[in-house]
Amino acid sequence: MAIPGDMLRLARQRLGFTQIAAATKLGIPQPVLSRIESGVAEVDAALLLKASSVYSVPQSFFEIQEPVFGPPVSVHAMTRAKADVTARELDMIAAELNIRLFHLRWFLDGVDFGPTTDLPSLDVEQYGDPSRIAATVRAHWGVPSGPVKNVTQLAERAGIIVGMSDFRGAAVSGVTFRAPGKPPLVLLNKHHPADRLRFTLSHEIGHLVMHRFPTAEMEAEANAFASAFLLPEREIRAAFRGRKITLETLAALKPEWRVAIQALLMRASGLKLLTANQSRYLWTQISSRGWRTHEPPELDFAAESPRVLPSIVESHIVHLGYKVEELATMSRLHVSEFIEMYGLPSLEQPPERPRFRIVS
Repeated sequence: MAIPGDMLRLARQRLGFTQIAAATKLGIPQPVLSRIESGVAEVDAALLLKASSVYSVPQSFFEIQEPVFGPPVSVHAMTRAKADVTARELDMIAAELNIRLFHLRWFLDGVDFGPTTDLPSLDVEQYGDPSRIAATVRAHWGVPSGPVKNVTQLAERAGIIVGMSDFRGAAVSGVTFRAPGKPPLVLLNKHHPADRLRFTLSHEIGHLVMHRFPTAEMEAEANAFASAFLLPEREIRAAFRGRKITLETLAALKPEWRVAIQALLMRASGLKLLTANQSRYLWTQISSRGWRTHEPPELDFAAESPRVLPSIVESHIVHLGYKVEELATMSRLHVSEFIEMYGLPSLEQPPERPRFRIVS
């Protein structure tokens, strides 16, 4: 169970403060803060009051008694050279995930969350090729051949909780966290375009299906899974058959397959539908047009919206009679941060408080 030192550390890491910077703001020596966070030294009421102000959390935040977990196995960094995830950013992400897990347990106490299918466990070391595993998952979930209509809906039906975050500016596309006794939690970067969100979520599904322990190959394997899940070999070969693969061809296929031009090019290259020189030329063209970071806006499509987590929060208001202020109090956050994290449903708040069932 968490101790006040654990929660002080989470509150600090959530904001990206170093221990030295936080100690200065709290007006105590850094070694003292280190001992408090480690549970060696006790914390008094005056320091908790000060920490509440410095860390922008209610004092009740430090009373949370829940297990605190370390960093997630999967942190999917943005595919840019400058996108290395720093230790400070990893601490920020781990803190947010822990806080969201606290909330998830409390939210699920008030509702019955009933997935309609299951999440297969197909360890890549046992089952081999991620492409074959992706085909197995598609078949298991009854996905029709061709483009995946809605990746988020498939994930939620399998019991995955999907949420959105800005990761406080960290160069991260998505993270996966699986804690004992709780549904898997995937957070996606809410500032990313729809095509990247679909690939990132498919990547995180690959981790949940294939990986139980971190390995040096796991990110490449999850990318291979996502590519095969969204662009199955037989169907994508048929889509390219009889067509010269040009930027115009890739752009025409993007709205149909709902993936980035770059994902289509990588899949075509991986399936040897292009020579190395052809692939290199197209990548050069993509770079020269600035499409590495922003593909043509006229090809954009609407992002998929998670349904389960908003429904769980809304059910507490509509069916259980909570006010937003009460939910924020229950979540040990200020109202403004609760709204930033979960949104603000503009709904009536009836007085009755039955238990509500959510079936994904």
